[in-house]
Amino acid sequence: MKKLAVLTTFLTLLLLTSCNDGYNFTLDVVKNTTLNSSIKITLKEKNNKPIDKVQFFIDGVEIIADGNSASINTSQFGVGKHAVSALAFFPGKTKKTNNSFEVLADIAPAIYTFKIINSYPHDTKAYTQGLEYHNGFLYETTGQRGESTLRKVEITTGKVLQQAEIDKQYFGEGMTILNNKIYWLTWQAKKGFVFDLETFTQEKEFAFNKSEEGWGLTNNGTELIKSDGTNKIWFLDPVTFKEKRAIQVYTNKYALDNINELELIGDKIYANKYQQNVIVIIDVKTGAVLGVANLSDLKKEMEKTQKLVPEDEVLNGIAFDAENNRLFVTGKHWGKLFEIELIKK
Repeated sequence: MKKLAVLTTFLTLLLLTSCNDGYNFTLDVVKNTTLNSSIKITLKEKNNKPIDKVQFFIDGVEIIADGNSASINTSQFGVGKHAVSALAFFPGKTKKTNNSFEVLADIAPAIYTFKIINSYPHDTKAYTQGLEYHNGFLYETTGQRGESTLRKVEITTGKVLQQAEIDKQYFGEGMTILNNKIYWLTWQAKKGFVFDLETFTQEKEFAFNKSEEGWGLTNNGTELIKSDGTNKIWFLDPVTFKEKRAIQVYTNKYALDNINELELIGDKIYANKYQQNVIVIIDVKTGAVLGVANLSDLKKEMEKTQKLVPEDEVLNGIAFDAENNRLFVTGKHWGKLFEIELIKK
C-alpha cells in the first residue's frame, strides 16, 4: 500500500509539472461588431515562448490561419454569438484557448406598412399555427392539445375540404409541404409527423434534438427550415431530419427571439413574432433582420367585427402564392384571412 501511495504521489506531481509548462495564452478578438466587418483573431503568449503552429476555429469550423492570427469577414458566419477557439501546438504539447464575439446587423430594418387587397372567411375555431399555399389551396395546422388539426382549405370560402388529427396528447404547431409530403411539428414533444399530401394519411414521425421546441416550419426545396421559439432558425435534412445548421436572428441592436410561423419568399424568411402583430423579414443566409411589417392595424380591422382575446388571438399564419404574387395572413381564431401587400415606408 505504501508503494502504491508513493507511486500515486509521483504521478500526481508529474501531471502537475507537465501542466505547468510556463505557457500563458490569451485569445484576442473584438467582443462586439457588425455584419460585413473584417475582424482579426490573435493568439498571444504572455511569456513570448515559441509556438509551432496554431489552428483557429469559429463555431467548430476551422478557418485559415496566418501564423498566430486569422482574419475573417463576419458575413461568413452571420449575425449572432459565435464561439472562437485556438489550438496551439508547442514542443510536445497542445493547449486550447476559447473566446467569443457577437455580430449585430449592420443596418436598421426597413419599416413596412400594408394594404388590404382582399379578405376571405376563416374558421374562428382554428388556433392557427402553420399556413401554406399549394396548388390553389391553403393548408393549415392548428394547435392546442386535443384540438390540433391538419386542414386543406378553400381560400375564397374558408371551407375545410380535408382534415386530419394527431393524438390528443400533442400540441400541433407549424407545417410545410415538400415533395408531396406534409411535415407537421409538435410543440414540446420534440417530434414531428409526416403526412401524405393527397390522402392526409400519417406515414411516419421524426425527432428533433438540437432545437428546443417545435414552432414554425417552411422549406427551401431541399431542407426543412424550423423555428423553436428562440432567436435561432434551424435547417433540417428532410430525409434524416438531422439539424444540419442554424442561423441566429438579430437586428442592428439585439437578438430577436420568439420567432414563430415561417414562410420562405425568395431569399428571405417572413416570420411572425409570437404575441406581436408584426412580420419580421430575415436574410436566410445571415439571419439579419432586413425589415419589420407592423400589422397591428390589421388586428384592429379584425376587431371591427370580432372581439379578440389580446394574448391568445394574435397574428399568426403566413402563406405566399408565388405564381400570382399573393401574400396571405391570418391569426389565431381570426374570422378572416387577409390578402395583403406590404409597403415600405
